[in-house]
Amino acid sequence: MRTRRISTATSLAVLFSSVVLVGGAANPAAADSSKILPAASVGDIVTDGVHKRVFISDPTGGKVLVTDYAGAVVATLPSLPGVTGLDLSADSGTVYAAVPGADAIVAIDTAALTESARYETGIGTGPKYPALAGGKLWFGYGPTGAGHIGSLDLTSPEPVVNVDQEAAGTWYLAPTLASTPGAPGVLAAGVESQSPTELATYDVTSGTATRTASTFAGANLRDLALSPDGTQLVVASGSPYKHQVYRTSDLTPDIAYPSDAYPNAVDIAPDGTVAAGIDGAYQPDVYVYKQGVTSKPVRTYDFPDTGDGVGILDPAGLAWAPDTSRLFAVTMDNYGLRSLRVLTDPNRSVTTVTVDAPEKTKRGKKLMVTGRAESNAPFAAGATATVTRTDLESPAGKVLPPVELKPDGAFHFVDTPPAGSTVTYKVSYAGDATHSPGSGSDKVAVSRAASSLTLNRNKGLYAYGTDVSFTAHLGTTYKNRAVELWVDPFGLDRPKKLAKTGTVDSKGNLSTTVDMTRDTTVTAVFKGDARYASKTVTSTAYAKVAVSTTISKQYKTVKIGSTSYAYFHKTTNPVFTTKMTFYKNRSHLLSLELYYGGKWYDAGSQYFPLGTAGSIVTLTGTHETGYRMRVRASYVNDASGDNVNSTTHGAWKYFYFTK
Repeated sequence: MRTRRISTATSLAVLFSSVVLVGGAANPAAADSSKILPAASVGDIVTDGVHKRVFISDPTGGKVLVTDYAGAVVATLPSLPGVTGLDLSADSGTVYAAVPGADAIVAIDTAALTESARYETGIGTGPKYPALAGGKLWFGYGPTGAGHIGSLDLTSPEPVVNVDQEAAGTWYLAPTLASTPGAPGVLAAGVESQSPTELATYDVTSGTATRTASTFAGANLRDLALSPDGTQLVVASGSPYKHQVYRTSDLTPDIAYPSDAYPNAVDIAPDGTVAAGIDGAYQPDVYVYKQGVTSKPVRTYDFPDTGDGVGILDPAGLAWAPDTSRLFAVTMDNYGLRSLRVLTDPNRSVTTVTVDAPEKTKRGKKLMVTGRAESNAPFAAGATATVTRTDLESPAGKVLPPVELKPDGAFHFVDTPPAGSTVTYKVSYAGDATHSPGSGSDKVAVSRAASSLTLNRNKGLYAYGTDVSFTAHLGTTYKNRAVELWVDPFGLDRPKKLAKTGTVDSKGNLSTTVDMTRDTTVTAVFKGDARYASKTVTSTAYAKVAVSTTISKQYKTVKIGSTSYAYFHKTTNPVFTTKMTFYKNRSHLLSLELYYGGKWYDAGSQYFPLGTAGSIVTLTGTHETGYRMRVRASYVNDASGDNVNSTTHGAWKYFYFTK
């Protein structure tokens, strides 16, 4: 617990107009979430681990927002003009809010979420940054050019406010203060917007603020925090591009936590874990370090675009949950919307697992799978990962013997895939106290024996309406003996349908009967099994149309040889009536032939539209007598206007003209 905040005015002053704001996801935790905040600005953020609440001050809006650990707003405390700094009492019963617009420190009951007390600090003091230390609540106050440190003694029956608690001089602005429960006699202070920035530490055990060290370092202070033991002060300044650490005893530089441009937030968990934030455009926004370990961050966060714009960390916008289960971050998008991002599992390094298996292999042949589990934290000796093989034999996955991780996270194992097709090897690390869970996988194409599948009736031609049995024959397989039979009549108005599915008989056969009213493609499908590959075969059979032609208007019928002829007077026009299987926009061909010199000769042909009842055609013109003639109707594939049936010629009908 500590208090530190940079004013809204300073936040705006340090924005860099040339920065391009982008977002991404370097390694976010799986359960990270984000909720939009109804806040015009952010002054401070503190967490209450007892009630699992997050308190966020909004100086511009003059209010304090209270959210749950999921980021949902559960209460709003209004009428707090300019409210900036916040600090939480040791028993988590009270949040103290500095309200410069009211020249007061306001106490908020964390259970009732209501204002429980208000302490006047004096006209024109404008307190901003409270911090509990040495049995008192300290606060920075004062206008530009006359910043001071004051205190509020809460142990007296009547709380006492004391101003000018530092005899050493005046700050340029109301200083930002930081404290920590682990070192109650230490108070740290810094002032924003200076280049270089003034820093100071104090001993407050006597009840007054005695300066122990001071220095000027960095530029554009945005945030500061004390280590749990009070020996280190971590500073987030616009420059340098790292989170500098100073010894509180003399404020000489110590270590530094590598981050990037431009540092703007820091918070330290009770166990010493450091969350270092930056105003990042192309880099991760937050870096988490174990205390004193500066080689690699435990993990990083790069805020993604969650629908409300790309998130950029607000100055001093980080706060740990006391149990380190979550890290809370306030961000602002490029539309001015603020969000509370809940970063889960922040104190465990992200684990990534890569798996490399052969591209292909033969079934029943040994193969080697290699890979590596990687993390910013080393794996313990003897650490193992789980291996799961998923294939046609084990679609839900079969657990194989675990693999041991080498010190560098590398692993390998040998396996003999019993099933063919696609085999997936997944390697999973369950996680531990310092590592998050992680997994990776790779696929192997495992060969299978070719399957034998045939289907009869291909290219067969059948009369209209014939019932035709199509039989699929399946050869040797491993376990699967099921076959699907699909029937697809020609024509867009009749879609492909599953006609039959089932296990083949003892001879390997499965049949279905098709009423052949159209050309039809039948497809047999064997989906394969663990040892035999899938296979699909087709058979296309053809169906004729039903067609007949009758002649009318004749005055008699006479047989010439064995053929019946309809006799017409030359002044009578024969009428030909054709019946044919109907299909939308279908026409039929009507052909005439004349018999002369012992041979039939073409006498002309023409297409006529076909209705649902057929068609009627009258032969007009001058009719020559003494010649035998014949007529027939035909369906011609494509030429008749469609291709759903095979070309079919009707029977010839004979006629003869007399005087």
